Amino acid sequence: MSLIYKLLSQAEWQQAQAAGAFTGSAVDLTDGYIHFSTGAQAQETARRYFSGQSDLMVLAIETDDLSADLQAALLWEPSRGGDLFPHLYKPLPVEAVLRAWPVDLDGDGVPMMGDLA
Repeated sequence: MSLIYKLLSQAEWQQAQAAGAFTGSAVDLTDGYIHFSTGAQAQETARRYFSGQSDLMVLAIETDDLSADLQAALLWEPSRGGDLFPHLYKPLPVEAVLRAWPVDLDGDGVPMMGDLA
């Protein structure tokens, strides 16, 4: 079992649900792939890139359950400090999302990811 996570705005998630797939946030579209984090990486991703944003959702995706074409498009590439991060080079079908939930902010405005590792 290998879970990966995506932080995005509630509006982006609603648009993805209406369209049937998530094509990416602005940074994803600029970079050419959808950024994900592992459970161990998610809190630092939230702190660095999403602090102060109050309308966030977290998507959980089980990589073992992805279709073969999505698994082939999911690459683990070095990023922050050389850690390998999952990057998806295709749109994410909403049916591939195992779970989606809203995220609260702590007193400093940092999204609280909880225990995902």
